[in-house]
Formats: sequence, C-alpha cells, structure tokens
Amino acid sequence: MQRLLSSASSVDPGVIASAVYKVQGDSVSSQADLLAVEEPLEIRLVVGAGRQRRRIRVSVTMRTPGYDEELAAGFLFTEGILTSREQIERVHPCRGAGAGCGNVVIVELRPEVTIDLARLERHFYTTSSCGVCGKTSLAAVQVGVRHRPSAGPLLSPQVIARLPEQLRQVQTLFQCTGGLHAAALFDAEGELIRLREDVGRHNALDKLVGAALLAGEIPLGERILLVSGRASFELVQKAAVAGIPILAAVGAPSSLAVELAGDHGMTLLGFVREDHFNIYTGANRIHKSSQIPQR
Repeated sequence: MQRLLSSASSVDPGVIASAVYKVQGDSVSSQADLLAVEEPLEIRLVVGAGRQRRRIRVSVTMRTPGYDEELAAGFLFTEGILTSREQIERVHPCRGAGAGCGNVVIVELRPEVTIDLARLERHFYTTSSCGVCGKTSLAAVQVGVRHRPSAGPLLSPQVIARLPEQLRQVQTLFQCTGGLHAAALFDAEGELIRLREDVGRHNALDKLVGAALLAGEIPLGERILLVSGRASFELVQKAAVAGIPILAAVGAPSSLAVELAGDHGMTLLGFVREDHFNIYTGANRIHKSSQIPQR
C-alpha cells in the first residue's frame, strides 16, 4: 500500500515523501507523508604507508543521510579507534559507479599513524537504535576516556530549563517527520552552537562530536550537551570521550549511565523540562547546589 514519491529528494536528503492512507473516525483519505530516511553507511579506514597502505572495513551503521563525514570521524573517535584530529589525513565519500561505493565514507589516516587493529576485529554492525549491538563483550564497550571533564561552566537552573524549547525550535527534520533524535551543543549562557539529527541517537551524537573533532574543538570542556531522548550508558561514554562536562537529557538516564557519569566526574541531568529537571551526578556545576544535601 505504501509507496515512496520520487519528488521527495528535493525536500532534504534525510527526508522522503510517502503516500499514506490517513484514517480519522469513519473517514479515509490518501495523503503524502514525510518519513525520516534510514540507510546503511559503511565506514572504511585507509591505514599504513607506501606498499603497506591498505583499506579496512570498520563498521556498518544505519543512519539518516547527511553529515556522513562527521559521523564517520565522530564514530571512530568515540569508539577509541582514533584519538585526535591530527591522525586524519582526509575524510571523503567513496566516489564511483561501482556497487561498492554507495553509502560509503572513507577515512584516510596519515601514513605514520598506527592504530590498535585488535579493536577493528569486531567489524560490528550497529543499528540506529542500539549503538552497542554486536559488540562481543562488555569489555569491548569500555572506551578509554582521555579528557577528564574540566570544572566546566556553572549553570543557572533557568538556563537549563530553556534548553529543550530551543532544541525543538531548530529540529527541522523532526518537525517534518516526528521520527528523529537530536543532539545539540550549547554554551554556558544557553546559546545553541551546533545541532545534529538522526534516526539513531548515537549517530546524532557522533555527528556532533565528529563536527567538533574535524573543527579542532576537542575537548569540549565548556559545553553543555542536550539529547532529545533518554541518556544511555553509551551516550554518556561518548560525551566523556569528547570531554563534555554536562549532559542533559529530555528523558531518563539508565543506572549504568548514572554510574559512568559519576565515575568520570560529569554532571548528568534528566527529565529536563521548562520548570524542572533532575540532577543525578555533578550537582556542583549547578547554581544553588549548596541547597542539595551532601551524600
């Protein structure tokens, strides 16, 4: 019944139109609806020097097209495969008419760079909804955090409370489809710096971190990260790798997310709304923290 409309590509690469039947009471009508695009992206690494230079398939992730170079760079960084922008020679989409070039991003490392090839032996497949699916053990999930979060900004509750509304106002793809997650960086005054959207919350954050990495902005020691859904263990981990001191979520955190945030000295906020939010760890970065009983 459902068919895709070829004219949808003129809207946005992350959105496609679909013919649907809408039912309201006893009425049925045929209308066009907009869907978030979900397609596979293969990430490949080029490593080595001279005759030893070779191409390695690292991962396939389901994502919303757009900012693919940032996604690839951010994924490799937050997974601990890369540790700095300087290791990257260039990032580019695979070009060519062959079947092996569609939805592929290639990350070429500088010839002198060596990486832990054992980390690449997983060759894991990542779904858009679960960033850790396919990892062979809990130990493989643990990524070395090189940037201990700085003292970071001291935030007023008013700045935190207005972040979700600012996020909603700039979530253009979500407004079209209702099917995308968002991750956004704000400064200490609550001004938006950068936003990325994707069908996968992990991809949205990897795009955000990848943009900062390629711009030479890591660590993000004076920034606030807001995510549109819940705060999972892996989102906290990715934020910690990027040196982000404050992670705020519209939804709830998991128990492991709270544990990890505490271990890394991060401030973790949940259920952020216009008039309230919960502080799970790092209350010292929030004004009026002196009113919070010490535990």
